[in-house]
Amino acid sequence: MHAQGRSVGLGLALLSALAFGGSGVAAKPLIEAGLDPLHVVWLRVAGAALVMLPVAWRHRSLVRRRPVLLAGFGLLAVAGVQACYFAAISRIPVGVALLVEYLAPALVLGWVRFVQRRPVTRAAAVGVILAVGGLACVVEVWSGLSFDLVGLLLALGAACCQVGYFVLSDQGSDGEDAADPLGVIAYGLIVGALLLTVVARPWGMDFSLLGGHADMNGTAVPAWLLLGWIVLIATVVAYVTGVVSVRMLSPQVAGVVACLEAVIATVLAWVLLGEHLSAPQIVGGGVVLFGAFIAQSSTPKAPAGPVAGESVGGAKVLQVTDAAT
Repeated sequence: MHAQGRSVGLGLALLSALAFGGSGVAAKPLIEAGLDPLHVVWLRVAGAALVMLPVAWRHRSLVRRRPVLLAGFGLLAVAGVQACYFAAISRIPVGVALLVEYLAPALVLGWVRFVQRRPVTRAAAVGVILAVGGLACVVEVWSGLSFDLVGLLLALGAACCQVGYFVLSDQGSDGEDAADPLGVIAYGLIVGALLLTVVARPWGMDFSLLGGHADMNGTAVPAWLLLGWIVLIATVVAYVTGVVSVRMLSPQVAGVVACLEAVIATVLAWVLLGEHLSAPQIVGGGVVLFGAFIAQSSTPKAPAGPVAGESVGGAKVLQVTDAAT
């Protein structure tokens, strides 16, 4: 891969992780102001779907050409991840749910190696191990070991939704009739918004809260401004930069870079919400960064023979992870 293209890809991946990581910081004040978490998720996805409507119209032929791919993106990468994640955190600690969800990069690495039978670099494997271990420290998993099996399975379901979309996206990202990623994002958000409407039932929401203010660590911030950030930056920008970036990276590299979202989210919560970091969290963040550096510095091995899913575009699942956070 050309060094310049790789640098651009990593830059976009980091921007995507930063955008996704900021979603929780903006969403928490809204939730504390009285909005239901599922209603915040619905506002996020529905608002982003409205913004992407012109893109959806431009790529309307995708509805006929790639209906399964669009349905898969909406069901798994948008609605599935978020619904499973928010259902999980209603039963188990947020940190534990987040850690389980971020097992997805390791699961995708296993998919690439054992299902697609594509070689995986040793550096990428080490990077994933370090990233997952670092995340365990970042979320302080030991502080929430008392959780039920249903909550754990729901969190694992969020991770599996990401891997499931990897399979679907791999079918539509190569060949002469490849699906445009922006079109897939647009229709995926539309499908996700429709599905989440059934789950969140927004007609019971107190919309007047959006005209007031929310408290962010002692500072009154207009609720509409926080919502705008969630929709435009933490969803639209995050999805677009993430999907574009993975076309320049290998699945294993994109997966480890995606782990940085949890670190970014934790640091932003420290700075903007006053949620101070403990020593293990700081050490864990450093380990995640080190794991990401090891993985991104590796060069994917060339396949030994014909393999399925040659395109790395299928890795875009790794960059939509934070749709849940």
